[in-house]
Amino acid sequence: MYKKTFAKTSATLSLLICSSTAMAVCEGLPAHAELKAALQAAVAQPNGGFNLQMWATVVDRDGIVCAVTFSGADRGSQWPGSRVISAQKANTANAFSLNGLALSTANLYSAVLPGGSLFGLQLSNPVDTTVAYAGSPALFGTASDPMRGRKIGGVNVFGGGLGLYDSNQKIIGGLGVSGDSACADHNIAWRVRNDLNLDHFGAFVGGVSGDAIRPDNIVYDIPLQPLSTTVNGAGNSAGGWGHPQCSAAAKSIATDNPATNPSALPPVQP
Repeated sequence: MYKKTFAKTSATLSLLICSSTAMAVCEGLPAHAELKAALQAAVAQPNGGFNLQMWATVVDRDGIVCAVTFSGADRGSQWPGSRVISAQKANTANAFSLNGLALSTANLYSAVLPGGSLFGLQLSNPVDTTVAYAGSPALFGTASDPMRGRKIGGVNVFGGGLGLYDSNQKIIGGLGVSGDSACADHNIAWRVRNDLNLDHFGAFVGGVSGDAIRPDNIVYDIPLQPLSTTVNGAGNSAGGWGHPQCSAAAKSIATDNPATNPSALPPVQP
């Protein structure tokens, strides 16, 4: 009896510590309800994909998961595998963006292929499976998702992950969205970040897109190839940061994605 009571008390204490820690480190980042509302609003708009339901995850600057949610009626309304992929994308965008340089996961596609400037990056920092698959599946995507308050890790190299920048143009974490085509994922993530008001890029924050008001936007500079020819790769991206085109509609939408919000305050130093 004593052992059972002690174990139960210890588990409860651990949960409370984890929850309080998550609240402390996630200051300034959206809570579950706010993230869910922004995701559902973004999914309701045309995105150039399959019009599927989505998962979204936010991590803080240390890669600790702050919130996980889904847009559908229940956790089975989205691809189950996309829960962890969304967290992986959030971790990647945060891990490889800086105060002065924003890189979306879409920007990494060509760079990590053989011949690319970041070849092998996708093999670093693997997902912590003890975090990804911990707890009851019934809690996945809820305010009590078992990933919350823990480091997920992982590197993802296609569209759907973006760095989060506050009004000081300071990176404070990352957002990951998954559940549709990679190009649609990017467009949805872009709208979610904009709705959350965490895309403050002044002149200080640069990127590789060539678009000053959308510095980490997806880059479509890989020529379309017949299926019988070589797969699109690093050598086919004119700038080395390109992403394959999923559909003409997704490409058109990305071109018109909302401009990032300027900052009214002086930027932080790198």
